[in-house]
Amino acid sequence: MIWGMGQIAIKLGNQGISPIWQAGLRSLGASCLILLWMRLRGLPLKGLPGLTFWRLALGLTFAGEFVFMYIGLGLTTAAHATLLIYSAPFVVALGSHWLLGERLSPARWGGLLLAFLGLALAMSGQPPKGAPQATLLGDLFCLIAGIGWAITTLIARGTGLKAERPERTLLDQLLVSAPVLLGLSILLGEPGLFAPTPIVWAAFAYQTVLVATFSYLMWFVMVQKYSAASISAFSFMTPILGVAFATLLLGESVTWTLLIALALIALGLKLINRT
Repeated sequence: MIWGMGQIAIKLGNQGISPIWQAGLRSLGASCLILLWMRLRGLPLKGLPGLTFWRLALGLTFAGEFVFMYIGLGLTTAAHATLLIYSAPFVVALGSHWLLGERLSPARWGGLLLAFLGLALAMSGQPPKGAPQATLLGDLFCLIAGIGWAITTLIARGTGLKAERPERTLLDQLLVSAPVLLGLSILLGEPGLFAPTPIVWAAFAYQTVLVATFSYLMWFVMVQKYSAASISAFSFMTPILGVAFATLLLGESVTWTLLIALALIALGLKLINRT
């Protein structure tokens, strides 16, 4: 549910904070909170040696992901964005097959096909009434953001970072991405904070505290305690909840095309994650 509301919070935050500046501030704020968390728990702040290249690669990819995500959410609907960003799990499955030697069964190949068909269907639909005219460009940016998310997962799984503590890996992403995003925002001439209403601040706080800090850390804790396969099924609900929240809170219309696309993606992801 927290992740399903994430795209809604970004769209609301964009109404008063420039997209890339908002992403950079989120990374900066979450970095401070995670550093505090690690200090209170007595966790070592120093990471494993010899992984500087992969830490930078991870952080830069993470930064690029959120550049496309935050800009894309200003150009398309939150419902479309949620569907496309959460294409990441099956991109991870495909990358794992080709790059990490984790072979896909016929059922999982079928899941990939269904999920890609769902994406194609979602992007082919007409923009809802009142949506920005550049919906196709926004959809493309959100799809690129989903691919970026998948790449960060593959880097974390397929390199020496897999031996690092989850908190430290998340901190690497945030510490590298914060100055990159803030610097890019300045170079692009974004106005930064231009309409700081209570709703905008609440949306930003939600992203920083609940999404980038609390939910990510709790996810890592659950992955350590329980089978990853058994809890991953809950992430299938994120696109569904994202579309529901977009309809209820932003008044976005949901077409039959979008609902069918959502069903195809959910079924595809389910097949991909079968044990």
